[in-house]
Amino acid sequence: MKPGKSLIKHYLQFKDLRAEEYAYLFGRAAVIKQRFKNYEKYTPLADRTLAMIFEKASTRTRVSFEAGMYQLGGSVVHLTTSGSQLGRDEPIEDSARVISRMVDLVMIRTYEQAKLEGFAAHSRVPVINGLTNEYHPCQILADLFTWLEHRGGTTRAGMPDIGSLRGRVVAWVGDGNNMANTWLQAAEIFGFTVHVSTPSGYEVDPAVAGVRDPGCFKVFKDPMDACRGADLVTTDVWTSMGWEAENEARKAAFADWCVDAEMMAVAQPDAVFMHCLPAHRGEEVAAEVIDGPQSVVWDEAENRMHVQKALMEFLLLGRIG
Repeated sequence: MKPGKSLIKHYLQFKDLRAEEYAYLFGRAAVIKQRFKNYEKYTPLADRTLAMIFEKASTRTRVSFEAGMYQLGGSVVHLTTSGSQLGRDEPIEDSARVISRMVDLVMIRTYEQAKLEGFAAHSRVPVINGLTNEYHPCQILADLFTWLEHRGGTTRAGMPDIGSLRGRVVAWVGDGNNMANTWLQAAEIFGFTVHVSTPSGYEVDPAVAGVRDPGCFKVFKDPMDACRGADLVTTDVWTSMGWEAENEARKAAFADWCVDAEMMAVAQPDAVFMHCLPAHRGEEVAAEVIDGPQSVVWDEAENRMHVQKALMEFLLLGRIG
């Protein structure tokens, strides 16, 4: 039997969960990842089905969710808007009512946040944001877990300590996009600061980011200044999916926003570099940075799967133990 709407917890943007819920998720992700590394079978979602709906194509989102759900013992239904009624005239509300009667969990990767929210409002099962134009919460979930793995403290129980993030600095260099918005939400929850540097006309809109504390971020015209003293430096492609018509204009506007060795040199000596991928070496990041010793992008990419497994377990089963 499907849960009543009052029992459903969706994950539509990063601020949908509280700090203590994230502390639990990071702990579960650590346990689940260790089981994966030890080749221990763990199938708490046997007989559960995840529907993955893609309006925006993906590599990492599809592989991480699909492999993760299978590893948890569940099954997956893969849908695209071009191959279903979602891309035709059926209202999103009707699609939600039908699909959510047949599966236990839905992940959607789409353009407008409003479309995701419309689906969730009429769904009988939890809905996860796999990416929208406004937010990318699963990626920041993985980024924070990776940061804690590499530079964070641990609790007495040996779990990742979210308190170790307080007071730290993240440098965001590039477009004021969905990733930047989500980093600001995370900063407000965990008490760190985001140094934001974007070209003129590509700034972060705090209203869209949905943050109430102006102290969670600082704006810098010069990306070098944004990186100065940072504990983590991160960026994204200059032209996100859906903005391809602006590609040449963006290349010209963002020419000085390539994360290079000089930017990393003014960050903290133990600063790490992150990128949600795919990356364009020589554009938003220099090859010597993404392929260098401070880069943790491959752990970051793998951790999408582990944190999403913890998230799916939490949304369907609640807290374990």
